[in-house]
Amino acid sequence: MKLTWKNKNTTSKKRPVAQFSNLPFDEEEEEEHLHHHKTDEELKKEDDNQEPCDSKRLSQSFQAQGNKLAEDGKFREALGKWEAALNLMPENAVLHEQKAQVLLEVGDAWNALKAAIRATELEPSWAEAWITLGRAQLNFGEPDSAMESFDKALAMKPDSEEARYDRQTALHLLQHRNLFGEAG
Repeated sequence: MKLTWKNKNTTSKKRPVAQFSNLPFDEEEEEEHLHHHKTDEELKKEDDNQEPCDSKRLSQSFQAQGNKLAEDGKFREALGKWEAALNLMPENAVLHEQKAQVLLEVGDAWNALKAAIRATELEPSWAEAWITLGRAQLNFGEPDSAMESFDKALAMKPDSEEARYDRQTALHLLQHRNLFGEAG
């Protein structure tokens, strides 16, 4: 059994990459360099002031592009965009969780497990991350661990039908394993 990507509609607005002012070949930047030559120290100071905001916006743009690709079923391409976003903002739990979902979809249970673990480390009180971790654990053949993850998700979000259903699946697998383990 393989548990897969949950298609989530995102409400964030997508930003084209061309809106970022610090990318090469920006016309305004080119004109500025023609009319005013800044010292290396001035440029370094500007970069230090702008980098976090621009990195965040660029990361969000890559994330939005990845979301669209995943919704369209282009999972490998989505992973590429999310990897680019994670290089800029490695502490983004949502990206790790989304990455885990898509890795499950393409059959990479080990890397899905690692991404889901990272999401729960970054956001330990996020039920969705625990559900995704439980699914990754099931796909990796760890129904005991999956039960624990689904229980954590249900403790945080008791009305989660997904967590309840997936927990039942894990329980069924454990019972099945125990039945055949005793018979052998």
